[in-house]
Amino acid sequence: MSKNSKLVRGYEVVIGLENHVQLSTASKIFSGSSTAFGAEPNTQASAVDLALPGTLPVLNRGAVERAIRFGLSVGAKVAPLSIFARKNYFYPDLPKGYQISQYEIPVVQGGQIEFFVGDEKKVVKLTRAHLEEDAGKSLHEDYHGQSGIDLNRAGTPLLEIVSEPEMRSGAEAVEYAKTLHALVMWLGICDGNMQEGSFRCDVNVSVRKPGEPFGTRREIKNLNSFRYLVDAVNYEVNWQIDQIEDGLEIQQATVLYNPDTGETRSMRTKEDAADYRYFPDPDLPPLMISADWVERVRGEMPELPTVMATRFQEADGLPAYDATMMTQSLAMARFYEAARALCGAPKLVANWLMGEVSRRLNSEERGIESAPVTPALLATLIQRIQDGSINNNSAKQVFEALWTGEGSDVDAIIAAKDLKQSNDTGEIERILDEVLAANAKSVEEFRAGKEKAFNALVGQAMKAAKGKANPATVNELLKKKLGA
Repeated sequence: MSKNSKLVRGYEVVIGLENHVQLSTASKIFSGSSTAFGAEPNTQASAVDLALPGTLPVLNRGAVERAIRFGLSVGAKVAPLSIFARKNYFYPDLPKGYQISQYEIPVVQGGQIEFFVGDEKKVVKLTRAHLEEDAGKSLHEDYHGQSGIDLNRAGTPLLEIVSEPEMRSGAEAVEYAKTLHALVMWLGICDGNMQEGSFRCDVNVSVRKPGEPFGTRREIKNLNSFRYLVDAVNYEVNWQIDQIEDGLEIQQATVLYNPDTGETRSMRTKEDAADYRYFPDPDLPPLMISADWVERVRGEMPELPTVMATRFQEADGLPAYDATMMTQSLAMARFYEAARALCGAPKLVANWLMGEVSRRLNSEERGIESAPVTPALLATLIQRIQDGSINNNSAKQVFEALWTGEGSDVDAIIAAKDLKQSNDTGEIERILDEVLAANAKSVEEFRAGKEKAFNALVGQAMKAAKGKANPATVNELLKKKLGA
């Protein structure tokens, strides 16, 4: 057991993720059919997708290149030879009666994902990432008690990314998933739209007493929300512990999470690999990836978030945590770089992006690319803090006005709200004299060694100055008056 593992009711939680990433190709993995979302049912299913007799699959080169790009980004081995297999199972939305996937020799082998939980860095190893086709979709609503089948998704290219079972809490699992989600979008291999099924999470959960072998896992399928992911894991963990504490055995199963009830329920007994009767697909030759092909893809890749974060640490002096937060998405990194270039204050830019900006983005569930405060506006706001025009409290008022559209010019808002900071030492000294005269008890407490009394006096002075006095000047002059 990891020394950093936290027990739940005396049990260690063991979690591994399988993420199905829809690749951003215009056509399907084995046919020329469109992958566009939202078309009328069964209008984007060709003869190949429908598995009509005599049709043969042809591998989409763009899907392979996206898999290579992912493998390089996580430090994995890109296999020079990989095999496509038939995964046999029978379900109404699977036209062929099998899914073309990879099993024994996947295209991407190994690698790792680095992320933070709070300010603690975590590293989770990857087992593999393999190419496969998606199935269709069963429709159960608005069909007068019957079910319909939409095969538009059948054959959509997927990269299934499988982690080792190295996560030990729902919080770790969700941060891993968020980091992976951001990475595939950064690389341009997936649009990341979870509502449309472009990024789906299957979570394998088991519990065990510390030091014991792994427990029996249950797989929570098709989670399309980070909030659902952590809620589903937490419920499942407590359910499994309840079962064990009641003397019952955990049965390996596939389960679904119901966000309305907050509960998981068993869907079917979980199959093992042998149940799928994998064998090499005779219609597809081995996938051969030359070293030249890999190097060409490498040369076309953007700067990776881990590389960029290192650059931000070395060139800008950001702490490791800040640098990681600035590279959580390509849009965030571009915003940070633009604002930092304009104001020359990397740490302050990072603080504002991690603080006020992220707070508003999270509360409104929007991305930074749609933030109403632009890099130029944030840079100007930071410059006004640096040149002493406003203090931090006033800056938050200006930021709020910018965000809500009350104003679009930093200086105009400062003037309109009369927020300009006072650096008049004579006026500040007059205020301090009045504060000291009215708070003799706090003065005595400070001279008796109580540091909190000093902060209380500063607070009274800032209140008397209506928040517009320069806090640094207030602190400096107050210390002189108190002989500190």
